[in-house]
Amino acid sequence: MKRNYEMDMCSGPILGKLLTFTIPLIFSGILQLLFNAADVIVVGRFAGSQSLAAVGSTTALINLMINIFIGLSVGVNVIVARYYGAKREKDVQDTIHTAMALSIVSGLFLIVMGQLLSRPMLELMGTPDDVIDKSTIYMRIIFIGMPANMIYNFGSAILRAVGDTKRPLYFLTAAGVINVVLNLFFVIMFRMDVAGVALATAISQAISAFLVIRCLMESEGSLKLHLKDLKIHRSKFRQIIQVGLPAGMQGAVFSISNVLIQSSVNSFGSVAMAGNTTSQNIEGFIYNAMNAVYQANLSFTSQNFGGKKYSRINRIMVTCLGVVTAVALGMGIPAYLCGHALIRIYSSDPEVIVYGMRRLAVFGTTYFLCGIMDTMVGSIRGLGYSVMPMCVSLLGACGLRIVWIFTVFQVYHNLTVLYLSYPFTWIVTATAHMICFYIVRRKLPREDA
Repeated sequence: MKRNYEMDMCSGPILGKLLTFTIPLIFSGILQLLFNAADVIVVGRFAGSQSLAAVGSTTALINLMINIFIGLSVGVNVIVARYYGAKREKDVQDTIHTAMALSIVSGLFLIVMGQLLSRPMLELMGTPDDVIDKSTIYMRIIFIGMPANMIYNFGSAILRAVGDTKRPLYFLTAAGVINVVLNLFFVIMFRMDVAGVALATAISQAISAFLVIRCLMESEGSLKLHLKDLKIHRSKFRQIIQVGLPAGMQGAVFSISNVLIQSSVNSFGSVAMAGNTTSQNIEGFIYNAMNAVYQANLSFTSQNFGGKKYSRINRIMVTCLGVVTAVALGMGIPAYLCGHALIRIYSSDPEVIVYGMRRLAVFGTTYFLCGIMDTMVGSIRGLGYSVMPMCVSLLGACGLRIVWIFTVFQVYHNLTVLYLSYPFTWIVTATAHMICFYIVRRKLPREDA
């Protein structure tokens, strides 16, 4: 009998269970973005456009530096779900203890990397002189909180693997409320500027890490975490790396292209950077909702693959594609139509609003293509193939985007042309992923074992 928070993904109606799994994840993503938006709003309203630009200019760079390690949590999700679907409890236990030990090591490494590389990387991106000092302070404090960030991400991946998306939502809510309160406290009362926002984020991450650890320690059966048993089991580490490292490298590939995009945006000045930041925050709500469908696809496909329920794999993919398209269009079109009002929440500067709308006009109407692309990756990776989607993304998302920047963008040097590189590469890459899935799926039985 399943415990309340766990889910058998290998039987029963797919759509109903998929929505039960996905809806808490969507709310988690929306809450996370609301709390992140609170950071940006507090900075924009009470510290000025330079501070707003300082926070926004670090997003792509931070993602670049942590994505490989976040990718390992994808490996954790896939391996735990596979063993859970196959009912191999000892393997689930060993994978969980390996994952949590790995999260601590990853976080400590990121602290060192963040302190050493923040300013050199910002200089390499061409961050303007009036922004770079604040950007550096913000990044260095954010990286101090990376061990907690890694613990929460790896712990949440374990819970998602067994169908539990509710408790991570509860943990995120508690930590996020504290984050907002601390933002107001540090920035408005103590006038700590970007340092206050970063410190509030680090503290809230520590709270979420504590909650996920306590949750695993109080769990029963194969999910129970014993701190004394934290250890990296070689075989489980190798499996996590096989799936998670290519996933992380794929994330890093996307971040490299996003860093180049951010560098190109930086060349238009701090007001354009601020406008770009506001639009990114609005788009984040759409992306997190789409990413929830990707996570669902990953977990459902992995559990059914482990349980040898091959007949459900195609249906899971088709269902996820339909859901992600509906979610993206249902959120993206209204975001564009209400764009002026939404951007005004972040900044009342008319120039910032104009620049923000240039990006939102592209992303609000085409973001569903990104959702389709990511959902296809979830299907392929859930079947244990992680290098293939990484290579496709390397060529399609990163390679073509870089080519666009150095060719089309150089000829038509404006922001709209720069932003159009995204839907172009989403279409190409999604098509390639569909072909790859067809090739991989043909190797598996059509009937259940």
